[in-house]
Amino acid sequence: MNILHTVEYYFPSVGGAQEVVKQLSERLVMRGHQVTVATSRVKNRKTNMLNGVKIEEFDISGNMVNGIRGDEKRYQRFLTENKFDIMMNYAAQQWSMDLVFPILEQITYPKVMIPCGFSALYNSKFQQYFEQMPHWMRQYDQLVFHAGEYRDISFAQEHQLKHYSIIPNGASQIEFEQDVPSFRDRYHIPKDSPMLLTVGSHTGLKGHRLCMNALQEMTIKQASLVIIANSPGSSANFWTLFIRPFFSALIKHRDIERAARLVKSLFSNKLGTGCLSDCQAQAQKNNMVGHKQVFVLDPPRSDVIAAYQSADLFLLGSNVEYSPLVLYEAMASKTPFVTLACGNAAEIVRWSGGGVIAPTIQEREGYVNGDPAKLADVIESLLKNPQELARLANAGHDAWLKRFTWEKIVLEYESLYYGLIQ
Repeated sequence: MNILHTVEYYFPSVGGAQEVVKQLSERLVMRGHQVTVATSRVKNRKTNMLNGVKIEEFDISGNMVNGIRGDEKRYQRFLTENKFDIMMNYAAQQWSMDLVFPILEQITYPKVMIPCGFSALYNSKFQQYFEQMPHWMRQYDQLVFHAGEYRDISFAQEHQLKHYSIIPNGASQIEFEQDVPSFRDRYHIPKDSPMLLTVGSHTGLKGHRLCMNALQEMTIKQASLVIIANSPGSSANFWTLFIRPFFSALIKHRDIERAARLVKSLFSNKLGTGCLSDCQAQAQKNNMVGHKQVFVLDPPRSDVIAAYQSADLFLLGSNVEYSPLVLYEAMASKTPFVTLACGNAAEIVRWSGGGVIAPTIQEREGYVNGDPAKLADVIESLLKNPQELARLANAGHDAWLKRFTWEKIVLEYESLYYGLIQ
């Protein structure tokens, strides 16, 4: 098959959408298909052919609601004049999908839409956008959702859309079954000291502060929290889809303290730098007292894998998610996890048995939060019960091997694509 995938950002850009499309694209190439990825131009991309995947770059940014800037017509001509066997558009509310909507009828080959959560569904600015969405979704040959219980699939069901599949996310056997050096040895973390891990970008919404506060609430005298995160860069879409509506909700509900903290964490020309500084300052303050230490790192991927494999427990305290890859990566590394009920985390717990849901506060506009003391209680109860930790670790790892490896998931996409072109 000659396959086209479209996504706002692609490697070397780092993020969940980038990773999903990269895993699928490269594995379809390994299975003998031609794959092209249409995406944004980024300065540090050194080649337009990566592991067999052809990368077609476009100088475009934005989305339909806030305005799209760049060579829109070139992108649309690329879609209509090239005869691919099938196209998959990944993630709504981004130019790479939004520019497809006006020309859907002109694209003669089969089309697959992966909405990826509809993060702006509760954003009033996107009201007209989502009023048109059912019409656009009907023009796709197939919809794919990563969750059976989330706002995007519920939206489809409410509008009597039935042409969809549920294909979960996963983690790579190639990555997580390799031997890596000991993370504890490299960062001098005692083997008898509990090691907690959380992974997520410095956006202010990934729960880093919650995890640090939970560490302080724990009665265990010695423990380490490793925060692995990168800066997401200056993304107007990220501000529009996540930060601004969350800030507006905080002001609306008079949560001035959290609103001020969010502004402080973002007080930088580069989104994420403020959050990084906030994490580093709190970590430094934390590390000056007692035997609990916090590491704020942005290491190479090999160290990330090593951190997963060394951790006693993985934590996810995000305010908003869709289908978090980090939970699948925890399962792949045989690490039990504790998570807030963000995105479809509760569903992933049921699917896998690899972790537990911590008490979760359902906030406005689809966001969630947690209480540090209650999160600390859950963490400590598990750390004091090695049998339960082992049970969760084994259950999650077994479920991952059976269903959630990219090696198996790519076969589902391949089968779906073949079914649509026949």
